[in-house]
Amino acid sequence: MIEQAVLGDALLQGAKEVFETMVFMNLEESSQLDPSIDGRALLGSIAFKGNLEGSLHICCNALCAQAIAVNMLGIDSAEKINEEETCDAMCEVTNMVMGCFKSKLADAVGDLEVSIPSVVRGRELKNTLGKGASKILVKVNIADEYVGELSLLYRNSPEQPSDKPGIDK
Repeated sequence: MIEQAVLGDALLQGAKEVFETMVFMNLEESSQLDPSIDGRALLGSIAFKGNLEGSLHICCNALCAQAIAVNMLGIDSAEKINEEETCDAMCEVTNMVMGCFKSKLADAVGDLEVSIPSVVRGRELKNTLGKGASKILVKVNIADEYVGELSLLYRNSPEQPSDKPGIDK
């Protein structure tokens, strides 16, 4: 079983890499006790399964999501971007962070199968994986201007027997 600290570090480091290299925004863990996401929010989500199963989430307010889309698409003004493009950008960021996270944990958890990312819009968004799941929540500051959340809901998968008798995966 992999330690929560290792998972949390891989999540934060993966998100930092993606935000710095693909979104051109800095992302740092928040030092505030309880920063909150105000107003309408977008929650990017992607599921995974393998020796570890669960979902990875990125949540921020609508203005932050719009800034992410503007930076990713190289557009000079937020006025030139629509809601569909903003949602697509959030899906892509979530997918890229999952790819980085998966890469950082490959030796510890093996291969993970990943779903197609999705985005939910609303207010005071919460996520859960149900009974027996663990949650890692990292509050972050994005571009020193926005508050966001990185979260990982997970549980160890039941051991799968291999195809060969006497050998377990």
